[in-house]
Amino acid sequence: MFNRKNLILFVTLLSLFAAVLSAQQRSQPAQEVEVETEEQVPVQDTLVQEPVFRSGVNFIQVDVFVTDKTGNPVLNLTIDDFEVFEDDKRQSIESFELVELNAVQALGSEKQVSLRNRYDQEREASRVDARVFVIFFDDYHVRYENGVRASLMLKEFLQKNLTSTDLVGIMFPLTPLEDVRLTRNHQSIIESVERFFGRKYDYTAQNEFEGRYSFYPTETVELVRNDVSLSALKGLMIHLGGIREGRKSVLLVSEGYTNYVPPELRDLMADNPAPFENAAVADSNLLETAQFFSDSDLIVDIRDVYSTANRFNTAIYSVDPRGLAVSEYDLSDRVVNLNSDRRTIRSTQNTLYMLSEQTGGRALINQNNFRSGLTQMMLDSSAYYLIGYNSNQSPTDGKFHEIDVKVRVDNAEVRHRPGFLAITEREAKRALSSKVNESPKAVTAALSALVDSSFDRLVQTWVGVSRGQNNKTRITFAWEPAPKVDKRIEGPARILLTAIGKTGGAYYRGRIPEKLVTANEEAVRQRNVSGASSTMSIDFEVEPGTIEMSMAVEDEGGEILDRDIEQIKVPDFTATSALLSTPSIIRARSYMEWTALLKDWTAVPTASRRFRRTDRLLLRFEAYTRGDDPPDIRARILNSQGNQIHPLTVQSTENGYAYQVALAPAHLPPGDYVIELTAVTLSNETTELVAFRLSS
Repeated sequence: MFNRKNLILFVTLLSLFAAVLSAQQRSQPAQEVEVETEEQVPVQDTLVQEPVFRSGVNFIQVDVFVTDKTGNPVLNLTIDDFEVFEDDKRQSIESFELVELNAVQALGSEKQVSLRNRYDQEREASRVDARVFVIFFDDYHVRYENGVRASLMLKEFLQKNLTSTDLVGIMFPLTPLEDVRLTRNHQSIIESVERFFGRKYDYTAQNEFEGRYSFYPTETVELVRNDVSLSALKGLMIHLGGIREGRKSVLLVSEGYTNYVPPELRDLMADNPAPFENAAVADSNLLETAQFFSDSDLIVDIRDVYSTANRFNTAIYSVDPRGLAVSEYDLSDRVVNLNSDRRTIRSTQNTLYMLSEQTGGRALINQNNFRSGLTQMMLDSSAYYLIGYNSNQSPTDGKFHEIDVKVRVDNAEVRHRPGFLAITEREAKRALSSKVNESPKAVTAALSALVDSSFDRLVQTWVGVSRGQNNKTRITFAWEPAPKVDKRIEGPARILLTAIGKTGGAYYRGRIPEKLVTANEEAVRQRNVSGASSTMSIDFEVEPGTIEMSMAVEDEGGEILDRDIEQIKVPDFTATSALLSTPSIIRARSYMEWTALLKDWTAVPTASRRFRRTDRLLLRFEAYTRGDDPPDIRARILNSQGNQIHPLTVQSTENGYAYQVALAPAHLPPGDYVIELTAVTLSNETTELVAFRLSS
């Protein structure tokens, strides 16, 4: 995983929280109109039940599944048979309902419902008689022949078991979240299932993203594929959480995950043809230890996925299309060491078990016929108790709180989501305000930096402030050409920068870069320098106060293409209160760049604040305090309304004042976001906001 040691994603949203997030996502361009076929059965008015809404910001709903020893649902319980505990404190149940769907129900034809956009999906998903399923085809981890067999069996099952109210979606690891649509057009779903095929161990690049790492070693490609698949799963959980608070089911079709590639298979890439010469080394304790630690790292990533699923009330049902599998590797031209083979198949199966058992789902493994397991998935979503309570603790701390539901019935199995992430005090105040959809002023101000000016169409600039020497403040100025410069004019080559203080003296005057480089020289630099970017920067020191920065963009001939003047407020970093430097962003476009940048604290920050979801980002900053009052540094990512999406992990360096936050935004839909950094000491608290925009 690109940020395996840093990324811990413990997130959830309450229904109010999900509604706000949904509103933000609905601000994106509407999806294409979905054409309903005549095979879709319309919704009958008499069967539509009003969705249950919360009665307050601390109202919690829990789906509780109670089954007997044979796995059949227990449907004769009353409210008196249940006890609900939050953080070991008993709660008073205020709403209780048995949701029971008839698997053979048929709806009438009085009212057509067309799911044109996200709002329509949310509306229909809120119905208690609607089951929500998404089939996640992990083609990166399914062999071609196994995928064909799984698609045939799944197609037959769907044709016989889907009901007219079921909302179903399809997703692949590289499917953008905005393209994941829930539909009742089950025929289109079945046609998508028919077209599924696996690509495990097939490294032929089929798109631009895969072409970026087509020259990497097999081990690296497998790490990238694991990251893409698991990140997509996490993003799917968040996406579904914004559509519906109630139970959702994800059917994961995969042969499991492993970070380990045996030596015999490390030369499979066409551009890395070095042969493996010593198969006996696969027996060594060294390789067994390497496999152990590789899969230990993977467990962190798997835990990240099922934690996200739990917080968004999503159950994962894993289907291993290998069936009764006794071997992971079956290559006629090369034999993998038997012990390594056994360890690999065991570890891949364990990942599927973990994802299912930790989310209240079921793992369909070592079964040549998984129809019974799929039937159980349908039953789990067809009969459950919907329990609601107002938390008597009224938590507004933004932390995770455990939920435990007990049933006064012998020999009964009880399953439910393990807890929820509480809202913050600020979010609670906004929820009770009539201006619930109004963004906080600080967030609005941060997002305003994303608005283009005429100057931004030529170049993108960034100015950062940090502590300098002798009570001065260091200014870092960085710029790079805009991604889409008008081809009719000569592109920008350098910037003439002049920084003037309040007394009129110049702190800095010069061109960036001082010497122009040819296109060939730049190409050589890009090839030879790990993580090289087109960003150019300069540092200089100034006195605290206000400075004026004049920028003139020049082409290679020295002709001025555009000018701009900016006023910069320079803080005094010698103050006694806690202060943060201006956060910088380091961008990596590939796995090799990412691994290099994680350790390179001299990397030049990017001036851009517009990124692709496939980019990896490092946010770096410094925190300063006086004396022995070390700051508590916190980070979280917010949507454009200022609501938390999830917390971020902050990593400190050995010097104690430099920090970085790693973010792989593949799980986020396109849109505008804000990273909030907070430094808290015993005497004060300070916050910095960094806005950025994601595209597909």
